[in-house]
Amino acid sequence: MRVRRPASGQQTAAERRNPPADSALASDSLAFSLLLAARLIAAVRSGKSLTQALGTLGGESPAARAAAQDVTYGSLRRYGCGEFVLGRLLTRALPHPEVEALLLAALYRLHTRPDSAYMIVDQAVAAAGELAGGAFKGLVNGLLRNYQRQRHVLQVAMADDDEATQQHPRWWLARLRRAYPDRWPGIVAAGNGQPPMTLRVNQRRIEVADYLARLQAAGLCARSLGGQALVLDRPMPVDALPGFADGLVSVQDAGAQRAAELLAPVAGQRVLDACAAPGGKAAHLLEAADVDLLAVDIDAVRTRRVEDNLRRLGLTAKVTPADCCATEQWWDGQFFDAILADVPCSASGVVRRHPDIKYLRRESDIRGFVRIQAEILDRLWPLLKAGGKLLYATCSVFPEENRAQIDAFVFRQPDARRLIEEELVPQPEHDGFFYALLQKAA
Repeated sequence: MRVRRPASGQQTAAERRNPPADSALASDSLAFSLLLAARLIAAVRSGKSLTQALGTLGGESPAARAAAQDVTYGSLRRYGCGEFVLGRLLTRALPHPEVEALLLAALYRLHTRPDSAYMIVDQAVAAAGELAGGAFKGLVNGLLRNYQRQRHVLQVAMADDDEATQQHPRWWLARLRRAYPDRWPGIVAAGNGQPPMTLRVNQRRIEVADYLARLQAAGLCARSLGGQALVLDRPMPVDALPGFADGLVSVQDAGAQRAAELLAPVAGQRVLDACAAPGGKAAHLLEAADVDLLAVDIDAVRTRRVEDNLRRLGLTAKVTPADCCATEQWWDGQFFDAILADVPCSASGVVRRHPDIKYLRRESDIRGFVRIQAEILDRLWPLLKAGGKLLYATCSVFPEENRAQIDAFVFRQPDARRLIEEELVPQPEHDGFFYALLQKAA
């Protein structure tokens, strides 16, 4: 992996972020978008998640945030391509991480808008004037023009670089090839693409056909994917969705909607969502049936998002910030009829939505996730009543976190019976997920 992490004591992008007032750039200019994107990309390359980095844009206008996000997501999706070019055209790593990040953003823009090359280079140089006192303006100008001159030669050389051509880390590709000898190219292609915007209609408040009609009346095109899922022809801000504020609909990938469909809660059941944030699956369970739901998540900030989501949808549950493995701290001793264990994982199945994962994840992380997943299963299983069902869920495509994890659990727990295993590899209409529905012997 080519990611360059800051030296010890070196400030990260977020730590030295300049307030917008310090910039002389027009907020609607490409230069400003490139500057903001450079700060976000640098934060990710330093080890921060893109979600954390995006939090630094709170003071910008919606248009400026959207433009910066577009460049940032595109640059990160092209994992390896920009890094390959920098590796060829830079003699050494630059002492200013945000300048390198600016180059990655500009290279992405040159790739997608080659007809606007002159303007892109000009705007990238203007953005460089806002970094390090403008000391790297000449370097940015020279490298981008050098890239234009050598573009064909670089593309030929890139064809022999696995990370650059497949836009995934080498270790990741090796695992996919072992696990999916015939299907791995499609999984990689889906991971590099744009995710669909899929909606889940709140069946407690409106029928799917009626909401589809409301979309059409608003001039929005969508089609049904079955169940409560509708996929839009093009993404849009949630505030533009008819009835969103009134709880008629939520945004949730079609693959994620399978959780409630597989667990199939029944009215009156006592249900646990053990890793609940941000609350999409918990809400879907409550929309499906009148259940007594306890939603637990270790992150207190994210549990507030669960509460906010439920409030918007007109749903009620007990939401508790707690470590689901520390059952002695929150379990009241009453057994559950059903448990959803949507466990922490590599998130390798949702990389098109979170392209920073390509930069942040390490192969050694998989072993750690497997250990945590096993602990969660072992700690939650005693809370399930005899005859009850537990749904294990990941958004991973790596077998160690999925089928192999369940194989090991069933071996440890002889009273666990497999009812359903469902593997969803990433496709245009849904992300990658794995589900295993287990039942405890009566």
